[in-house]
Amino acid sequence: MLKTRVITAIVLLAVFLPVTLFAPVAAFGALIGLVVLFAAWEWARLLKAGPAGSIVYAAVAALAVAASTRLESTHSLYQAAGIFWLVAGPYVLVRKPTLAAGVWRAFLLAAGLVIFSACWHALVAARTVGVAFVLSLLLVVWLADIGAYFAGKAFGKHKLAPAISPGKTWEGAVGGWAAVMVVSAAALALHAFEPTLYSALAARLGLVRALFVLTVLVAFSVIGDLFESMTKRQAGVKDSSGLLPGHGGVLDRIDALLPVLPLAMLLLG
Repeated sequence: MLKTRVITAIVLLAVFLPVTLFAPVAAFGALIGLVVLFAAWEWARLLKAGPAGSIVYAAVAALAVAASTRLESTHSLYQAAGIFWLVAGPYVLVRKPTLAAGVWRAFLLAAGLVIFSACWHALVAARTVGVAFVLSLLLVVWLADIGAYFAGKAFGKHKLAPAISPGKTWEGAVGGWAAVMVVSAAALALHAFEPTLYSALAARLGLVRALFVLTVLVAFSVIGDLFESMTKRQAGVKDSSGLLPGHGGVLDRIDALLPVLPLAMLLLG
């Protein structure tokens, strides 16, 4: 399993790093469009849309992303996605409705078109600002995840959401937040690789409020992760798919990014 994970990670890095660092924004957008296509397919599968229905949904999601490029402003798109994560995200985690049936399934399939379109636009807009900017945005989620893993392993005692994801702890969540705060503060103090998400937030909101916004983004990265964990638990699967051997599916890799991306860009808009 470890060998498979390493090989898959190397392949992914070999594809994503050159495109992110050196390719034109259009090529980056095309690659992210492919990611969104597979993520939408997995979203529909978790909501039990069926094999054919999941393929059709992925195609509709791709068309929705293409259609959204005609919008004069993406602000409303970020707003819609942000409202979903601010309202529906916590509600679902607290009340735990059956997501793959009835009104909830229809709602989540419709919401997914907005969520994935906003995700695509946020990443492309961030890449347009610069490589350092898009990487600093992704780094918020990566640091929160890595910090949570190691802090949870070392200190985790109190379960964060035992009925949804038994492995997550409050200590891990705090560790992930601390990792983001340390790196963000260091980047701001050193003025490293600017413009970054951190410098943009600090310039717009001031240092204290920028760190508060980063705290909110870390919290919603956890919500995104837990939301997908709940859909998988209800669907009776461990991974969103087997597209990435050793790593699960695309949604397993981007679940925490889905709320963070539109919220971050909305606050900077």
